[in-house]
Amino acid sequence: MSQFDHASAVQAALVTAFACLVSMTASAQGHEEEQVNTRLIGTHDLQARSAYQPLPVTQAGRRLLYVGHHAGEALNPLTGEIEVNGTSILDVTDPARPVYLHHIPATGSAQGAQMVQVCSGEDLPRANAEETYLLRTNGNQTHEVWNVSDPSDPAFVTTVARMGRTPEGQQHTHKTWWECDSGLAYLVGTVDGWRAPRIVQAFDLATPAAPHRVRDFSLDGVQPDTSGPVPGGSGVHEVVRVDNRLYVSYGTSRDGVLQIVDREKFLRGDPRAAAPLAPSSAGLRFPQTSRLDLPSFWGAHTAFPLLGLEIADYSPNRDERIRDFVVLVSESVANQCQEPRHTVFFVDVTDEVHPWPVSTFQVPEADGGFCDRGGRFGPHGTQWHMGPPFYNRLQVFSWFNAGMRVVDVRNPFLPVEVGYYIPATTANTDERCVTIDGIESCKTAIQTNNVEVDDRGLIYLVDRANTGLHIVELTGTAAAIIGR
Repeated sequence: MSQFDHASAVQAALVTAFACLVSMTASAQGHEEEQVNTRLIGTHDLQARSAYQPLPVTQAGRRLLYVGHHAGEALNPLTGEIEVNGTSILDVTDPARPVYLHHIPATGSAQGAQMVQVCSGEDLPRANAEETYLLRTNGNQTHEVWNVSDPSDPAFVTTVARMGRTPEGQQHTHKTWWECDSGLAYLVGTVDGWRAPRIVQAFDLATPAAPHRVRDFSLDGVQPDTSGPVPGGSGVHEVVRVDNRLYVSYGTSRDGVLQIVDREKFLRGDPRAAAPLAPSSAGLRFPQTSRLDLPSFWGAHTAFPLLGLEIADYSPNRDERIRDFVVLVSESVANQCQEPRHTVFFVDVTDEVHPWPVSTFQVPEADGGFCDRGGRFGPHGTQWHMGPPFYNRLQVFSWFNAGMRVVDVRNPFLPVEVGYYIPATTANTDERCVTIDGIESCKTAIQTNNVEVDDRGLIYLVDRANTGLHIVELTGTAAAIIGR
């Protein structure tokens, strides 16, 4: 071998070694798909946008998926333009082949539109029966209504509410709940003077183009002209309505509070007061049926009611075989476990005046070495769909770098995991960084943000680290629980 050939061989060997090292590093910072009793049936990259919430809807004979996004921007191949993140609309009639229909960018100077709700005009009391309407957040600035009757060409309808600021200058929007049967919408965001950045702003949207403000609401002590510690931390995270009850969760990742509110009292206010809906201490306490305060290091990010659940193990009992629960989810917020471990609580509300946690659900960190994978490890949210085949049988949770977890809740005193799905990272998946002991650590991992289910038995996962949408079905023992 000549000197030249030897040098070339050495150079080639070094290049190969470097390539292998790069490959190993990339592999160490990413991961492959992992699943138990689940199967991936469809994906979409969502234009590499950071995603918050998926909402499956049956509309004009099609299955559509509306996806709310975090702040950011990306190229929209449909327009050829760089657009700030807003709302994606997909046709998922064939879940194996999702079709991207449209992207509605955030408006004005806003970025992101995390939350979406959809109502048909046929259901709303005073709307055009031939139209379909989208209610969404618009950054931290406003809540908006859009006409999505043609999901490929949505039209702006109106701004429902513009957010104010706390005395410290904070401004937020967040999760919405829209009653399609009444038109009442519970918007979460900031109102001038209130001490927490997130309170409930109730609006009548029975006529979506003509919003009417009904009242503002939060825990007593959050209203203007009060002092002392602010209860409920950052404030309201979401409202869920079932019949005459509102389940209101506060605190997100700390200072959690679950509040059960009488809806009828919420709407009419205290009849003894000169101004029944005014934010006085008595007025805010009047509709409250009960309140459960969590320890300061756990929040109440999500409150999901499991009502009328017949527990098989209790069937021999004379009384209380049918019980009511609330699934209460705290949120992990720090990368690589630099925080208290967050969890899911099952709260017995059969006696709703005295709610009490009876069990927890947790994903063991050792099962996947999740603290070292990168990003957040812990719960974020759960499904909203309250119909078959999942309701009162299986609960699906988003668990950030541990993906989506499927839990048997037929006995909430003993919740049992029966499946999970962790998507593979891709070239689009963002790194997540954290500084530990003065050293910055950046790693790439899936960050499953929110999940939703539909009546077909499908599960929709979206990723906040730009990995897109995954549509999953259950297999094995998990599928058997829902009759699949």
